Amino acid sequence: MAQYIVSARKYRPDSFESLIGQDNIARTLKNSIIRGQLAHAYLFCGPRGVGKTSAARIFAKTINCAHPSADMEPCGECESCVSFKEGRSYCIHELDAASNNGVEDIKALMEQVQIPPQVGKYSVYIIDEVHMLTQSAFNAFLKTLEEPPAHAIFILATTEKHKIIPTILSRCQTYDFNRISVPDIVRNLRDIAGKEGVNVDDESLHVIAHKADGAMRDALTIFDQTVAFCGTDIHYEDVIRNLNVLDYEYSFRLVDSFLAKDYGTALLIFDEILSKGFNSLHFVSALGGHLRDLLVSRTGGLDALLDLPASLRERYREQGERCSVKFLYEALGVVSQCEAGYRAATNQRLHIEFALMRLAFLGGVPESPAVVAAGSAARNASAGTEEPATSVLADSAASTLGSGLRPSNAAPSSPSPAVSREAGIETAESDPKSAASEPKPTAPKKRASGLSLSSLMGGDDTADEPVQEDTAESQQPLPDAEELKAKWSELAAMYTAQPRLANALATASLEVREEDGRVVLGFALVSEAQRSWIADKKLRELEDRFQKLLNCSRIRLEPGVLPEEHQEDKKYMPVEKAQDLMQRNPEVGELIKDLSLDIR
Repeated sequence: MAQYIVSARKYRPDSFESLIGQDNIARTLKNSIIRGQLAHAYLFCGPRGVGKTSAARIFAKTINCAHPSADMEPCGECESCVSFKEGRSYCIHELDAASNNGVEDIKALMEQVQIPPQVGKYSVYIIDEVHMLTQSAFNAFLKTLEEPPAHAIFILATTEKHKIIPTILSRCQTYDFNRISVPDIVRNLRDIAGKEGVNVDDESLHVIAHKADGAMRDALTIFDQTVAFCGTDIHYEDVIRNLNVLDYEYSFRLVDSFLAKDYGTALLIFDEILSKGFNSLHFVSALGGHLRDLLVSRTGGLDALLDLPASLRERYREQGERCSVKFLYEALGVVSQCEAGYRAATNQRLHIEFALMRLAFLGGVPESPAVVAAGSAARNASAGTEEPATSVLADSAASTLGSGLRPSNAAPSSPSPAVSREAGIETAESDPKSAASEPKPTAPKKRASGLSLSSLMGGDDTADEPVQEDTAESQQPLPDAEELKAKWSELAAMYTAQPRLANALATASLEVREEDGRVVLGFALVSEAQRSWIADKKLRELEDRFQKLLNCSRIRLEPGVLPEEHQEDKKYMPVEKAQDLMQRNPEVGELIKDLSLDIR
């Protein structure tokens, strides 16, 4: 059996033309060779698997090639190219800085640099993972890197440019390699699949390209793994099962459930995803990516932002047209909040399920069946039907009170006599005499606090009138200013365990006034910071305690800030406090003078 070679090695670029996704760097290097303007040190930096070391090898092979092509591609036939291909070249040297990162290794390299090349014009030293060198090794390397022999060229490759000291960076020409785009990876994988006799669809190639995250080497490794699992006939279902990738079908089904306000289906889909072993955070990220693609697909001129196969673009466009821009914008906000707070959540599953319910209710909470039934019964009663609707209305009212919803489809007409008598409301139709005569203007009757069945159904004309206060509350006597100030001192004493709050209450300036049948106690504090803190954190608690102290619920507290002219000049430093004490008490000053005390 022939020896197997992985695709990442078998199809490694060996010319500038085969270097994928780095056209600007290849063009710059070829132009420098054509003009004979070769630097003595280069730095290739960028993500993993994008061709840094391959580009260094191609560059080294080209500058030593005896017969390069017109566009500066190595011929592959001269002694230099053949020896490099066979791994016996004496003019191209590779050093792994991850395992040779000490001062002694750099000293050995400096001695080797002095030897001229036996074949070709230049001795090229490719140092991979150069950021792994120690600080001492970097310092030992500086002089040689700055003034090497004329035949020596250094090419440094790294994935972490920020770890290289500035003195090294200043001596190199820096080339930043980019991540390889999804279309470029798909195109290269399709060519390799054709050479290997593998049948694969576009959706599978896009999954592999997205999984590689811009690294061609990773894409080829995943491709080999997929071929090992599926054989020479690769299908999308097998790829997502092998790579443990979440199927896009789940995202389409979830958005359909959101549009239908069906949060139950969304929760079941999420449970199905968890049962298959998928990570919850990856699910949230996939849902956010799907919403982003929907927003892009429904906006004209943004097709270039979609890294999708042609078979999926139309499907995304169809679902995107059914979603409004506002819905997608708010949905992306919900998903982003969910993803940001996922790690801090105690119950992470509940955290995601709540986000799914919010997504389902973005267009508003759907009406419950009981509310809809109540509206239908009210319309039947208003039309004079004989169908008894009392029990239906009672049930719907109870459910409406429990859910806090007001039916939106209630009839505007007045309720029937039967319903009015059931609710305890007098109407003109219940009294034949009043129905025969013209209505006379009368004073409005006081209504008890609470909700009635008629107000729930929207048929009571007085539903919009303000509900009067409870009789017992309105009859409470209002305390006078002296009583309020006395109880205020008691309130401040209740917070001795919180000195900051107790001191702020004790030093506050009080002002009493009556407003709309209530007593308003304004207390002015010494700073805006105190006022803001109490208003945001403590006002409700203070108001409740103060009302209990006075046994009166018609008291309202209102924090404020003292004007600057009424604020005392506070002394904070010991010297200031001592000087103030001496000014107010001359005896203290004499005592300090007699005892020769230092107040500083």
